[in-house]
Amino acid sequence: MNETAHPRTAPLRARAEIDLAALRANVRALRDRASGAALMAVVKSDAYGHGAIPCARAAVAAGATWLGTATPEEALALRAAGLTERVMCWLWTPGGPWREAIEAGLDLGVSAMWALAEVRAAARAAGRTARVQLKADTGLGRNGCPPADWPDLVAEALRAEAEGTVRVTGLWSHFACADEPGHPSVAAQLTRFHEMVAYAERQGVRPEIRHIANSPATLTLPESHFDLVRTGIALYGISPSPGIGTPHDFGLRPAMTLAASLALVKHVPGGHGVSYGHQYVTPGETTLGLVPVGYADGIPRHASGSGPVLVGGKWRTVAGRVAMDQFVVDLGGDEPEVGAEAVLFGPGDRGEPTAEDWAQASGTIAYEIVTRIGTRVPRVYVNEEPDGEREGDRAAQDG
Repeated sequence: MNETAHPRTAPLRARAEIDLAALRANVRALRDRASGAALMAVVKSDAYGHGAIPCARAAVAAGATWLGTATPEEALALRAAGLTERVMCWLWTPGGPWREAIEAGLDLGVSAMWALAEVRAAARAAGRTARVQLKADTGLGRNGCPPADWPDLVAEALRAEAEGTVRVTGLWSHFACADEPGHPSVAAQLTRFHEMVAYAERQGVRPEIRHIANSPATLTLPESHFDLVRTGIALYGISPSPGIGTPHDFGLRPAMTLAASLALVKHVPGGHGVSYGHQYVTPGETTLGLVPVGYADGIPRHASGSGPVLVGGKWRTVAGRVAMDQFVVDLGGDEPEVGAEAVLFGPGDRGEPTAEDWAQASGTIAYEIVTRIGTRVPRVYVNEEPDGEREGDRAAQDG
């Protein structure tokens, strides 16, 4: 897990400030969108770079009743931190920690016969019934059981239920193109999911939950909500795609602000090369500011020459290449003091760039921008439990 710090003691080189009040508000907004369905807060990959444990606790406080991770190790870390909510993990490889997961009371995603066989063996060894959720490949073509193999997997799961080693708690799938409204695969996957769920239930499977909606489907596709929605990127206040709307359009607020302190400000003449390869040469006499973060901290090297930064109330652009530990901005003759704040991205309230702006500058998606921020950057948590909000969170959870 990433280092955490209190705002007043955080190192000045750089910090990723995580606003937990924003995260709780996002959970409430998403619950309103998915009224009637439970909400899973997906905290995989250290909560998309925001810090799994603090974010999981904040999400639960705001009404999330499930937590989701990719790997079993991530899920077991939640249990070790004292989180007792239902936790599901779905990315398994042979020989994984099945017994530990069963003993921790996790819900285990199962996509193939080999996985079901390992679950059964681990359940026998543990002397406990494993909770499994059968994943259907309805068209994503990634993890999940193909339709042709579904009858065999369902039949074997029912045999495992009969022997007491397994309880099928869920049936689920994942969209390929829910972030592209109107894409024909969305309706096709929904139809296939209905068919595969109906088949399993005709055979005798009685799942507690059925789910297929990710963040974009939660926001735009009510018919996909079923019993549970799995919200990942939207939980952190980032739109899954600019094409479906901005965070503001959905009542969401980005939770992460990434900032650094200028390590150097200096005058240089015109014609001065900047950073490796001299891809940027100053057009005239100017000042340069050194921002002490680089690709080792998760700053995309692809944003060389294009990444936006707010310094002294003005947008600047990465001048030249992003290096491992630092990059340079051309300050255009302005002279902020050494130690002045350089804001790479945040909610945009102060005119700063957003994670989406960095995604556009890097040719990627905002998911990657926040998730890739490295462990050298401390996570600083603010609004962990502000006065007057805790009761509102509890009311949201009880509602």
